Amino acid sequence: MRLVTSIGLMIASGALAALLLGAPAQAEPQWHHALSLIGEPEYPVDFTHFGWVNPAAPKGGSATQSAVGTFDTFNPFPPSANSATGIGLIYDALMTGSLDEPSTEYGLIADAVSFPDDFSSATFRLRKEARFHDGKPITPEDVIFSLEEQKRVDPFTAKYYENVVKSEKTGDNLVTFTFDVKGNRELPHIMGQLPILPKHYWTANGADGKPRDLARSTLEPPLGSGPYRIKSFEATRNVVYERVADYWAKDLPARKGLNNLDLLRFEYFRDQTIAFEAFKAGQTDYYTETSAKNWATSYEFPSLKNGFVVKRTVDLKSPEGMQSFAFNTRRPKFRDARVRQAFNYAFDFESANKQLFYGQYVRTDSFFENSELASSGLPSGLELEILSSVKDQIPPEVFTTEWKNPVNTSPTDIRTNLREATRLLKAAGWSIKNKVLTNDKTGEVMTVEFLISEPIWERITLPYVQSLKRLGINATVRTVDNSQYVKRYSEFDYDIVVATFAQSESPGNEQRDFWSSAAAKIKGSRNAVGIENPAVDLLIDKVIFAKSRDELVAATHALDRVLLWNHYVVPMWHIAYDRIAYWDKFKRPDPGPSRATAFPTIWWYDTEAAAKVEPAQRK
Repeated sequence: MRLVTSIGLMIASGALAALLLGAPAQAEPQWHHALSLIGEPEYPVDFTHFGWVNPAAPKGGSATQSAVGTFDTFNPFPPSANSATGIGLIYDALMTGSLDEPSTEYGLIADAVSFPDDFSSATFRLRKEARFHDGKPITPEDVIFSLEEQKRVDPFTAKYYENVVKSEKTGDNLVTFTFDVKGNRELPHIMGQLPILPKHYWTANGADGKPRDLARSTLEPPLGSGPYRIKSFEATRNVVYERVADYWAKDLPARKGLNNLDLLRFEYFRDQTIAFEAFKAGQTDYYTETSAKNWATSYEFPSLKNGFVVKRTVDLKSPEGMQSFAFNTRRPKFRDARVRQAFNYAFDFESANKQLFYGQYVRTDSFFENSELASSGLPSGLELEILSSVKDQIPPEVFTTEWKNPVNTSPTDIRTNLREATRLLKAAGWSIKNKVLTNDKTGEVMTVEFLISEPIWERITLPYVQSLKRLGINATVRTVDNSQYVKRYSEFDYDIVVATFAQSESPGNEQRDFWSSAAAKIKGSRNAVGIENPAVDLLIDKVIFAKSRDELVAATHALDRVLLWNHYVVPMWHIAYDRIAYWDKFKRPDPGPSRATAFPTIWWYDTEAAAKVEPAQRK
């Protein structure tokens, strides 16, 4: 299942429709106000608001946040789009996720969904009051158009919804999606995540007199239906969103107490260092810290000491996924798993954690870290049965050895691990010649470029480069601007990149975009590694078509284990909390949701506190 991160991150039902669609003499379909892939939704059909919001939160105020790099479009749908931060705020989907429940969503544009026992279709009942910002109602035609257009312009969306073979209007406010497979519990759920676009807007001419096209970049503020719309912007520098006062869904249970700030401003900075300095100077209101070093050493500034700035951590229960150095296996030098494994032996996480991260991180050992979906020990039971079905296509260690990252607790460990890396490279046909690692057959010198877009990654990558050079590898770091990085990433024009594969607690169709052979060939997909592995393809289907939670967990364990033993990435690290700082003029529900910090979505502006804090910001 795709995460809605904002643009992040959900859902199918605890109860099933009683009857197949289209069967004669059937009773009325069973409608579900919410969907969950794990148990039952927490809130009943007549709930008034989520328990993790303040339903009486005052409206008003503003917040300025930082964004790094630049933007060149307000159209986020093409894969190479360098779209403005926050653009997801202008769109609503058929359903909306709950920030305190795993893989659960509640009706938004649609008030309910129905589907047959075999999950061969899903019908959404649209709310008659749902409106775009120009006042026009949201219709089944808009929903159908949204699916077709997003599949046309975005390879990920095309892959995500590839099982949807028909979408049709089946009533004045009904739209039905028909699937080409049965038994995929996730399909009704992921249809609820579809952002809905106004057909009348995108099929008309733009302000320039030319036909609009969802495949093209544009700086014309688009029409949406969500809680915010674009108020103003300076191209490449900032964008301001204003709360839609007459937002059609503002009083719905799934929206009550959310989206409380009148204005949301995003200021762009060249890099995180400058963005942090701007925060300390009071130019921005909120900052998410991604640097362990900064968190440990850079918060002794006067405004924090004087109580105007709050520094805190927020514990989270959500899966951590895999952040990693990802190999582009489309390049021949990385096709041998022993080469990739050698790179992991050369990575000294323990020293980096001590010297650079102040001991704040834990090494990541799974593509589904911090969840029950992470594999461990040796396979058994249903997982073993699943793995046995692809036994001849996967590394034998899957069955005999628990997967573990190399560990460096002493200089002796470092030397031992580098010797093992040398042995693996030699076995793969690479030897030292004239002091450089050279392919025994072709004479090719092992050269590797790490492509990054943030200077902060240099201090992490450069020590790794030095370790690789001890193996004779000619490794370099290339730092490019965000636009160039997005272009090269989407075209797979790199050796190694820092890639993050975010996961939910109910993995499904998105695994195809991460790992499938088909996605490896599609530019703009999230298969950064270029995996083309029939066993992985089969395991992805096992995940997608799992008939129960137990089967899903077992299939995900199997997929995780095979991905790990193929050494497609060098795993990095994770923490199970957010590090945040903010000028103390905002309030948040206590307790808040367990799966997101959710600034500014659930926060509100405290007028009394702001009267004390903002003069200090302006100094």
